[in-house]
Amino acid sequence: MFALADCNNFFASCERVFRPDLQGKPVIVLSNNDGCAVARSNEAKALGIKMGDPFFKIRHIVERHNVAVFSGNMALYGDMSQRVRWVLEEFAPAVEVYSIDEAFLDLRGMQGVDFDQYAKTISEECWRQTSIPVSVGVAPSKTLAKIASKLCKQYPKLRGGCYMHRPQDIEKVLRKFPVEDVWGIGRRTSAKLHAMGVKTAWDFVQLPEHAVSRMFGVVGLRTWRELHGQPCIEFEDSFEAKQSICVSRSFASEISDVEGLSEQIANFASSMAEKLRQQRSVVSEMAVFAYTNRFKEDQPQTYGNALVHFDPPTNDQRTIVARAVAAAHEAYRCGYGYKKAGVVATRITQESDVVHSLFEDTEAVEREHRITTALDAINGTYGRGTVKLAAQGSGHIKSSSEKQSPHYTTRWDDIPTVTVK
Repeated sequence: MFALADCNNFFASCERVFRPDLQGKPVIVLSNNDGCAVARSNEAKALGIKMGDPFFKIRHIVERHNVAVFSGNMALYGDMSQRVRWVLEEFAPAVEVYSIDEAFLDLRGMQGVDFDQYAKTISEECWRQTSIPVSVGVAPSKTLAKIASKLCKQYPKLRGGCYMHRPQDIEKVLRKFPVEDVWGIGRRTSAKLHAMGVKTAWDFVQLPEHAVSRMFGVVGLRTWRELHGQPCIEFEDSFEAKQSICVSRSFASEISDVEGLSEQIANFASSMAEKLRQQRSVVSEMAVFAYTNRFKEDQPQTYGNALVHFDPPTNDQRTIVARAVAAAHEAYRCGYGYKKAGVVATRITQESDVVHSLFEDTEAVEREHRITTALDAINGTYGRGTVKLAAQGSGHIKSSSEKQSPHYTTRWDDIPTVTVK
């Protein structure tokens, strides 16, 4: 058996933890630079606010219904996610973190357990310890567990936990479950299935196995088997290094000068290099891009990009930032206002797999490594950005977060004060 623990409306729920006055009221959380809605409470969904709606288009709904609006606070959300995971680790021998608000639990080998009550107990304990509502679905496969967790959100009488294992119950659920909502079925696949008359997950599992394999390949066949209760997706409780890393941001206001754009690119590149070192990886290729505001159709548009190659592969901060700044100058075009930029690391390999040249300056490589290690140690002890490169300027990424809540759990000055009378 597998379980999926899914935090309900996670970002909005995190905001409510320290604002209990918002319970039962509409709440939304906005994306980078307060651009669009990326999290909505059930009350906000009922008002017709959809995921990804631009804020300027829903402002009238927000004002009319007094919707609480927050800028994204990833420091808070990341810490609350960690707290939920600590609770989950009390209930299972292995936990696989799937995303910031979802985690799989490996329940294989557990005997004589009432999994329905087990799921409800996990949900209750998460609420007791973190005040985050969590839906827990238990089923024979990961895909069915995700469906079971969604049922908890639709039916409050399940009390946060659903054990879906009997064939007749699985059939009943799949007959009503839209095929496009099945984990592993993407937009193109669902469009193809709809064209074939396949509307529900049950319609999909009724297709012959050989036909699924022929039309949708290994991935489609894996999903088909998972819906039949055959576990095909491996449980991964160990850390897996990312094969690509993207650091990008939309700016609060447009940047027209190359110096300002280069400074932002330098900060993106520094963050990317830090992520590479955290997973002990190096990069061979990096893309740097910047483009104008596509929503301003009356203004001139441009998209600039440049590709950087590293030989040998590296995760050295000074090297990556210097090359990124040079690429920013290459991508920049005078006369345009840039609204978004970023860097993307591709062709990532592990440090241990790098083959060094016989003619490489080993002393220079070792010196760069000592400098980078010292920078990481200082910033790790005294906070990110304590020591930075001159190319990073102030070290701040230009963004807007006027509606951001305090960092209740990660900043001393923002810890709530409680007065008892």
